[in-house]
Amino acid sequence: MRKSLVALGVLTAASTFPAQAEYLYGFGDMSVNYLDWSNGTEERAGHQKDFWYLELEGGAGFSWGELYGFADLENADQGSDKARTSVKGTIAYKTGIAELRLYGQVYNTNSDGFTAQNNVLGLSYAFNGDGWFFNPFIGFHHTMTSADWKNPSSFTGMNGGMFGWVAGYNFNAFGEKFMISNWHESEFGRNDNYMIVAGEGDDVSANGALALWWNATDHVTTGIQYRYAYNKLGTKGNQNAVIYSVKYNF
Repeated sequence: MRKSLVALGVLTAASTFPAQAEYLYGFGDMSVNYLDWSNGTEERAGHQKDFWYLELEGGAGFSWGELYGFADLENADQGSDKARTSVKGTIAYKTGIAELRLYGQVYNTNSDGFTAQNNVLGLSYAFNGDGWFFNPFIGFHHTMTSADWKNPSSFTGMNGGMFGWVAGYNFNAFGEKFMISNWHESEFGRNDNYMIVAGEGDDVSANGALALWWNATDHVTTGIQYRYAYNKLGTKGNQNAVIYSVKYNF
């Protein structure tokens, strides 16, 4: 839990320094979500279970760059010993070279017997047009993890690299507003000692979600997400799930 608070504190601190910069846009929402793993994933992984989670999400753009973050509370309905927390924060700082940014990312998750923090430092680029955006990134990857639920071991150190992207496309259909979004992350060149602890197969992974959102009103958005992973989340091979979401937009 302490590491989750540290990660959230980093995001909060990062959001304070651009107070004098020009504010361009921002968003925030709170959502209720249900993640339903496929039967095949549950059989292969052995530890993946369907769960509810609450999420608080937000982002903002300034003249200097962009901020994004979320905080999740998972399995809150099953008691404190089953609850999990996940916190993520990203920052993209404009270099002044076209749309190239310096990029930083912190992700931390905690549950009973397991904790992990992934830090990325590198570069990103912002492609965008009328109703769409595509922001790829690549960087060095540092990991701190322990997996007591598998074995009493841990790993802390450089862990190869990570590349990925966030993308979105807004469109209208049947008189309604929709959006398709995708986030993706792949790790590569992962440390052999990390692989022993994580048990995630070889040194290349994939992790992400493809979503369709319906902006029913200015304040209510519903969505369905296809969640996928490969050699990630403590499991070797493929995993997939469907996430059902309802958001309240501030």
